[in-house]
Amino acid sequence: MQQSKKVFHHESLEDTKSLRSLMQAVTDGLESGELSFSDDSDEIIMIPKGLLHFKLAAAQEEGRNRINIRVTWHDDVDTKPAKKSLAIRSKQKEKRKGG
Repeated sequence: MQQSKKVFHHESLEDTKSLRSLMQAVTDGLESGELSFSDDSDEIIMIPKGLLHFKLAAAQEEGRNRINIRVTWHDDVDTKPAKKSLAIRSKQKEKRKGG
């Protein structure tokens, strides 16, 4: 049985305060076990569970700065945790994950 593909895409310009709010909503959704993304024309609901694959890339080039964050998972698939350690620092505090 083939599952249908559902894609949600949103792009906008945000100030840092509103972006923090959006990222906090994603964090809250990961904590609660349900992520819901919607706009005027579309909606997608995702249920993250088990181990999630986390990918982060950051780049600076000719005055342009970019952060790409990707979180993926497969429904009903067991995977092993990564062994790499990641540190993310801000001016206020440092968060460290991994071992």
